[in-house]
Amino acid sequence: MFWSMEGLSWNPRRQGDLGEVSAITWLVRVGATVCVPLLHSPDYDLIAEFEGELLRVQVKTSVAWHNRRFVVALCTRGGNRSWNGIVKRLDATRCDRLFVHVGDGRRWFIPAAALGGGVAIAVGGPRYSEYEIEPGEPLEPRCPSIDSAPPWRDSRAVKGDAL
Repeated sequence: MFWSMEGLSWNPRRQGDLGEVSAITWLVRVGATVCVPLLHSPDYDLIAEFEGELLRVQVKTSVAWHNRRFVVALCTRGGNRSWNGIVKRLDATRCDRLFVHVGDGRRWFIPAAALGGGVAIAVGGPRYSEYEIEPGEPLEPRCPSIDSAPPWRDSRAVKGDAL
């Protein structure tokens, strides 16, 4: 196994870091040169060069399971305990591709233009199947498990208060 969360406490930042490692590993394996922005970029996590073409890549991870699909948030709600009510959506004009890594290890490399303007997508069904790539390592579930947690629709799940 290339990486593992075994023995480490789970938190959203660690899960995101593992998603970025997964994206970098896959992008390099398929022939891209990968660059990581030196400082925080709100619109993309990586830059991948394929034969002279630069792609801005946003990386998202999810272990949220609903209706036999993984739900992937395409928006940011201000981070842990600082939400001011403003939702920042993924903008297809400021990002070229979305790399998604979900709980069971499945991954997608989706053109941003194919996403629409919603706050979340559901992967694992037919809609994004043409963009599915080879699987990576499964993400470790956090405790309590996703299957036992109630499907909160407000900021408690985002901020971790209900988990």
